Parts: sequence; C-alpha cells; structure tokens
Amino acid sequence: MLAVMIGLLIGIGLPMQTSINSRLRQSLGSPFLASLISFALGTVFLAAITLIGQHTLLISAVLLRQQPIWLWLGGIFGVIYLTGNILLFPKLGSVQTVIMPVLGQIIAGLLIDNYGLFYSLATPLSVSRLLGALLVLLGIVGAVGLDDWLAQRGKKIHQEAVVATTHGGLWLWRLLGVLAGMFSATQTAINGHLGQVLGSTMQAAFISFFVGTVALLIVVLILRPKFQFKKGQSQPWWMWIGGLIGAFYVLGNVYLVPLVGTGLAVVIVLVGLMVGSLLIDQFGWLESRQNPVTRVQLLNLAVMVAGVMLIRLV
Repeated sequence: MLAVMIGLLIGIGLPMQTSINSRLRQSLGSPFLASLISFALGTVFLAAITLIGQHTLLISAVLLRQQPIWLWLGGIFGVIYLTGNILLFPKLGSVQTVIMPVLGQIIAGLLIDNYGLFYSLATPLSVSRLLGALLVLLGIVGAVGLDDWLAQRGKKIHQEAVVATTHGGLWLWRLLGVLAGMFSATQTAINGHLGQVLGSTMQAAFISFFVGTVALLIVVLILRPKFQFKKGQSQPWWMWIGGLIGAFYVLGNVYLVPLVGTGLAVVIVLVGLMVGSLLIDQFGWLESRQNPVTRVQLLNLAVMVAGVMLIRLV
C-alpha cells in the first residue's frame, strides 16, 4: 500500500512540476533558464541525499572507461523532456501536455521492451500489448478531439489561441510532446541500468540530474537568453521548487521498481500523473486556467489507463 501511495504522489507531482516550471519561465523569460534552475536545485538536493547515504559523489575512473557512453546521458534526455514540457504547457494546456508525452512513453516503451534496448529485459510484442497501445491511442484521440471541440465552442479557451497558433501548428506541438515522452522513457531505461551498475539508486539519480544541469548550462552559455525578471510583479515562492519535485519523481521511480516491478510502477505513476493533470485543470491550481473536468475526459483517461495496464501487466 505504501508503494502505491508513493507512486500516485510522484505521478501527481509531475504535471505540477510542469506548471511550476512554466510559471518560472514566465518570470524569467526563458525556458532554458527555468530548466537550468530546476535541474540545479534538484542536483543540489540529490547531492545532499547521496552524501548522506553513500558518503561520496565520485565514480571510479575504471567504471567510466568500462561502461558505454550512453549510460551517462540519461540526464540529457531528461533535459529534453523537461524543457519540452515547459514549452508545451502554454500551447496545449495541462491535460494535453501530459497526454501527448504519455503516448510517446508507450511507443518508446514498446520498442525498448521488444528489442531489449539499454540492457532491459526483452519482452516481445504481443497481441495484448498492441491492443493496449491502440486503447491508449484511442483515449488520446478522444481527449484531443474533445479539447478541440470545446475550444471551437468557446467553452474552453486554450492559451495557444492567445498566441494565434494554427491548427497545423497545434499538431506540431502535439508531435513534439510525443517525442518528449519517448526521450523520457529512454531516460528511465538508461537510469534503471545505471542504478544497477552503480549499486545505488541515489547516486544514479544524482548523476542524471548533474549531467542534465551541465548540459543546460552549456546551452544557456551558448544561447545567452535574455534575463527578464520582472520587478514589482508578484512572484510566488513555489515557482522555485520544481527541481525538488523532479528529484522526488526520479527517486520515487527508482524506489518503486524493486518493490513492485517496472510494469506496475509505470502504471501507478501514470495513473497519478493523469489524476494530477485533471486536478490542475479542475481547480486551476498554480495559477493555471480553470477548466472543469468533463465525464468524457474521465472516460477517455479510463480508456488510456486500461490500455497502459494491458501493455504493462499482461
């Protein structure tokens, strides 16, 4: 029961992290600066936790030489996923910003499992897994179609309409969301193997965040985004804690897998993630636009959950 509660909580926290980082981006004027601050805070937190548990942050040079280079790149994929979500949120809203990456996670997860990529346990593609993927796709198409219909009816105003995004451009953003989800699933697989190699989940999470922070720092130094912090404007304290939520998300996933297995852990977290996105829309948390949840949305999400369960549990 404790594992289920942890999985649901970290899943609910993920769309909240996206909302928080989007608010930070609004204040700073740059998604890259917002991502850098988020990753840096998460890295400091995980460094402290790792030092308490492992008493060191260092890795042996022999281990670095023996392992493939991709083993240390999970943090870069995390950067792509996090920054992608920050960019997507004002274009798609909280629900679609969650739903589209979920589709990408499912696609990448099927490929990784089928071919045993990144030293994952190979699980051949089966009829039930394909059926599950179709159910997820059906739920996504239903949710996206409902959002479009509500926008046209004027019952739900998307922030992308404010910036005059065309319908074709909207689908481009959705595709980018799917790609971001694929990077997220790849990061999960890489970090899972990294934890086994290091024999420490905390150190694996720290390395992932540290690599992501360095990558973002390089991007910021190259692009030199303009810092646009607006003085005199109300700046909520919570816009700085996105990195801590992200750190708990990584640690929670690493904690869950040995207890309940990868499949069930993914299902629990995804359910929490979907619930979190609906809660944000329903109550307008974290300065998000309030969009009451409909029965059709709940039905579509139930279909998606059923598809995920078929893919991961059957």
